[in-house]
Amino acid sequence: MLLSISPCSLSAQTANVLQMRTIAVAPYGIDTNGELSGIYYDLANSLLAKAGIESEHHIFPYGRIMHDLKLGKTDLTIMFKYKELADYVDYIFPLPTLKNVVIGRKGADYHSVEQLEKLSIAYLRGAKFSDDIDNNPKIIKQTVSDFHQGLLMLQKGRVDAIIGPMAPIISAAKQLGLSKAFFGKPLVVSERTPWLQLSKKSHHKVSAKQLKTLFSQMMAQGELKTIQQKYQ
Repeated sequence: MLLSISPCSLSAQTANVLQMRTIAVAPYGIDTNGELSGIYYDLANSLLAKAGIESEHHIFPYGRIMHDLKLGKTDLTIMFKYKELADYVDYIFPLPTLKNVVIGRKGADYHSVEQLEKLSIAYLRGAKFSDDIDNNPKIIKQTVSDFHQGLLMLQKGRVDAIIGPMAPIISAAKQLGLSKAFFGKPLVVSERTPWLQLSKKSHHKVSAKQLKTLFSQMMAQGELKTIQQKYQ
């Protein structure tokens, strides 16, 4: 027997299930052969459970999440603020600010952005970590799919440095068996704040006020720190 489902009923089903997306950057979002985990992944799941919201939660690359937020295909995520998303999302609540660094191999210590000119940097595709670096055409940016690939290129001498928050760089380094002794001194190039953000085109009738209340309580109670300890 064939089951007929009208387009209206399909859209109603979709609207009832919140679409949560976490960035595919370890240790924030980790996909190990389909087994999903990570700091932001666990934090978001805890929030949605407390809110009693049915959801589908996937780990996607930066670029895809940003595209889907604009269309309302992704309802909720945790990531940095981006100028190109300003008209498409509501910022619900901030997480602690992260420092973005440029770091090279041992012996290559960088002290200014100008010192990076004519050098090549492994840069996560779809991400933006520093306006000074993004807007400097003399700095060569080699886009990579993840920090693991970027560090492999650094290890093999195909790039001079890598850019990003320290946590995912160190996480990828551990996977490759690279100790802190492999690296030079990091150059802090920006400080950015991740936010819980909701698409303005979301089809889900989620309460931004409820999310803010619950998430602020979770942060005040130290839930983020507790989750972070799992991934150290």
